[in-house]
Amino acid sequence: MKCVELFAGAGGLAMGVHLAGFQPRAVVEWNRWACDTIRENGARGYPLVAGWNVSEGDVREFDWESVGDIDLVAGGPPCQPFSVGGKHRAHDDCRDMFPATVDVIRRLRPRAFIIENVKGLARSKFANYYQYILLRLTFPEIGIRPDEDWHGHLLRLQVEKASGKEIGKGLTYNVVPTLVNAANYGIPQKRERIFIVGFRSDIGVRWSFPKATHGLEALLRTQWLTGCYWERHGIARRSRPPVSIPAKISCSLRNDLPGDMQPWLTVRDALAGLPAPESSEARLFLNHEFQAGAKPYPGHTGSSLDLPAKTLKAGDHGVPGGENMLIRDDGTMRYFTVREAARIQTFPDGYCFHGSWTETMRQLGNAVPVRLGRIVASSVAEGLVNAEAMKILRAKGQARFVA
Repeated sequence: MKCVELFAGAGGLAMGVHLAGFQPRAVVEWNRWACDTIRENGARGYPLVAGWNVSEGDVREFDWESVGDIDLVAGGPPCQPFSVGGKHRAHDDCRDMFPATVDVIRRLRPRAFIIENVKGLARSKFANYYQYILLRLTFPEIGIRPDEDWHGHLLRLQVEKASGKEIGKGLTYNVVPTLVNAANYGIPQKRERIFIVGFRSDIGVRWSFPKATHGLEALLRTQWLTGCYWERHGIARRSRPPVSIPAKISCSLRNDLPGDMQPWLTVRDALAGLPAPESSEARLFLNHEFQAGAKPYPGHTGSSLDLPAKTLKAGDHGVPGGENMLIRDDGTMRYFTVREAARIQTFPDGYCFHGSWTETMRQLGNAVPVRLGRIVASSVAEGLVNAEAMKILRAKGQARFVA
């Protein structure tokens, strides 16, 4: 199956989609540092990005007619218009690329799409515009008129949705938005994001977001009941944190956890096997250089080693994301190295990042965790394959009936 990637950044979602079995026909990104990261890895022959057709530029200016038939459009439009840390301008922000995303979908008519964005998109402040985005994705061919603002367009789309006349006619999509915490899917980071997944109505896919596989309660059990978490990391009893009595009581009372629910992965899990960045062994790992200057300030206090990391952030000015720090066992604090941040975003160790520490951390703060991208894209691929199989079976059954 073939795909295109919009707003690719350093390639997190694109790599996840590729791992799910899709072949990229185009990878488009405007930031030169992110493009250089992908190109550099491709030039080194890194298998996950080797042969990618990376285009540095605006998705609105790309020649989409050149890519042919496409099964999947994937991408994360710039989140700054909707981010809690941004200026909250939404549709009035020149970085709002949702209209451009809809236009690409209208042109390519993919069988499915995956769009990722910040949790802030669903805030009450943006409620009407969020519904507008979902309806535009549902009806990409019902465009905005020259003399119409988005409010008027929203009303027309709402009328179409309520009437039900256009569903299944022309180009329409069944759209499923889901708020997701990455930690619930085996990512060592509490990262809440919205995934908007759509399937073309004519292919008849019934789809729901993959079920969570990891949980906090399961982690607390391994820490405060069985102790196997500390044993796995070789931490002696005297060096362990004080027993959390409320957590222990809560775990003791919870006997209804699904048997297959796995514990959240922690920062300590993610960094296992990496030497301290100050050590001489650190040079054996790509992008694992110590960065001085970390200090806590109100609202930015770093991540505990024994919980999933706080959300890595790209930052808006200066040093990206004051939360891009960890708290050592002795209580002191330091910045994550680029390699450590890449581990938290589930990039493989062989993938290198291009640019300064600030630029590379910005790339990582904007990225979709590779593993989460693969989980979502694999589920979408399964839906498409099953739909195609049903189509073939129906055709064979109809042929037998006619015979």
